[in-house]
Amino acid sequence: MSPLPFAASRPFFGWHVVAATFLLAIFGWGVGFYGPPVFLYAVVERTGWPVALVSAAVTVHFLVGAFVVANLPRLYRRLGVPQVTVLGAVLLALGVMGWALAAAPWQLFAAAPVSGAGWVGMGAAAVNALVAPWFSLRRPAALGMAYNGASLGGVLFSPLWITLIAGIGFAAAALAVGGAMLAVIVLLAVLVFSRTPEGMGQHPDGAGAPVAPPAVRVPSGRLSLWRDRRFLTLAAGMMLGLFAQIGLLAHLFSLLVPVLGEGGAGLAMGGATLAAILGRSLVGWAMPASTDRRLVACMSYGVQVLGSLIFLAAAGTGGGWLILGLALFGLGIGNATSLPPLIAQQEFAPKDAARVVPLIVAIGQAGYAFAPAAFGLLRGGAGGEAALFACAAAVQLAAIGCFLAGRGTRTA
Repeated sequence: MSPLPFAASRPFFGWHVVAATFLLAIFGWGVGFYGPPVFLYAVVERTGWPVALVSAAVTVHFLVGAFVVANLPRLYRRLGVPQVTVLGAVLLALGVMGWALAAAPWQLFAAAPVSGAGWVGMGAAAVNALVAPWFSLRRPAALGMAYNGASLGGVLFSPLWITLIAGIGFAAAALAVGGAMLAVIVLLAVLVFSRTPEGMGQHPDGAGAPVAPPAVRVPSGRLSLWRDRRFLTLAAGMMLGLFAQIGLLAHLFSLLVPVLGEGGAGLAMGGATLAAILGRSLVGWAMPASTDRRLVACMSYGVQVLGSLIFLAAAGTGGGWLILGLALFGLGIGNATSLPPLIAQQEFAPKDAARVVPLIVAIGQAGYAFAPAAFGLLRGGAGGEAALFACAAAVQLAAIGCFLAGRGTRTA
């Protein structure tokens, strides 16, 4: 499509999309990712049901989300990206209300798939789908800024959920947050997400002509992803990295409390989130377009391995070393989500990358859904918390091995 005559006078709209997607990510992760651990506590307190039962509902939430996110490209083609985004917000709001009102276990397990299906429409693959059409060379910076909304969602919503549920009850809190989320997402979908570069006569990155994306190593064709080493190693690396990360983070607060106290542990976890924002922003803005992004991912996980080993060495000792370990671990938290889509952009043709990103996100989510329970078994075993930190480091090293194994592959 040729540019519209007045397009050159318009400011580049892509950064408005980034800002809107940043806000979407705050709600998506704040409600759909950081919410379920709080919902678990609230449901157990209200009903007295076993923790294992409610934990299983959290796992269902994430597993159903993994199935839906794998099919997001098909939904986008049939319904459109703005419509799917709004539908995701509607389902997430309804699902959370179901968590709040469940009076029997079957009702809880009916609500969990609804919330799980909804939140992925506002999750990692959705952020990539919204931002990618507007950016090519500057996509690392744009995605880094948008994904920082996910980290901020944790900072804002974890204490907000606790405060609202304690103050007005779970049902009223779900209604208030769900209503606010729906109003914001509908507004963003109408004003921002409905726009396209072609429709506004603009090109990616705000350039006056189409910008060539980073070099694709293998020409596009009818790619069989399940026989492609790049895809398999990328998916496995992302899944292993997130498994180690989510598994450790699920238990880290309770491990820090005996050493730092509840207030200090809360501040430390908040500091880890700020480190995640810093690490993602540094990579997004400083990484040259031609850089081998697999090596950047390996370096990011290497920093997290060092943090895990410091945790292992400092277990039960002074808080200073624990803070250092948490800072190093935190630097890589955000990159575990944002770097794999950027690797896909570099290694696959655009049409194939549109399939790859939802699939690797789905595989990663299906894997980390079991991480809190698996790490809980380790923590309760003979090795205690030392086994927890050692396992995290070992799994992260395995993720590095996966990323390295996919480098330089030239045949599908």
